[in-house]
Amino acid sequence: MKIAKRSVDMNFHMNEAFEILGRTPQTLESFLSGLSEGWLHSNEGEGTWNPLEVVEHLIEAEKHNWIPRMESILAEGENNPFPVFDRYSHLKGTSERTVEEALLEFHTMRMANLSKLRAVVDPLDLEKTGLHPEFGVVKLRELLSAWVVHDFTHMTQIVRVMAERYRADVGPWSAYLGILKRS
Repeated sequence: MKIAKRSVDMNFHMNEAFEILGRTPQTLESFLSGLSEGWLHSNEGEGTWNPLEVVEHLIEAEKHNWIPRMESILAEGENNPFPVFDRYSHLKGTSERTVEEALLEFHTMRMANLSKLRAVVDPLDLEKTGLHPEFGVVKLRELLSAWVVHDFTHMTQIVRVMAERYRADVGPWSAYLGILKRS
């Protein structure tokens, strides 16, 4: 019996990545600016993040994850592992700033990072590789794809956390509200 290899279609296109990465800050600004503390500080229980903490995490990723790792791939290749990114570093300090202040910093950093990305990445660079401290060899294309999906992950997380706040209040409609279904 001959087993056919499954082909994997690659869907990454740089222009499409820019479409999403460039919209995330304004999407979050539209959704979160001006909301009450109840929405911004709700979470799904102990050890989970509220919407403001998610924005703080996105800021840390802008500072210490995507661009430093891109630069590592382009400059070092597989010679040195990426700098380690502490996914929980945003929880170590207590931030007293407003969500609007956090969103402004995220927006500013994201636009600067997209400018850096446009300036240095050539389509021929997308298959260049680097060394992830946990995953091993990864491609620049994979890093950039993960950046886009990371945005989707955290936008989904924010909406899910906010929906959870009303779980008990929706009564029997919870049967029809897929966002409240726990897997």
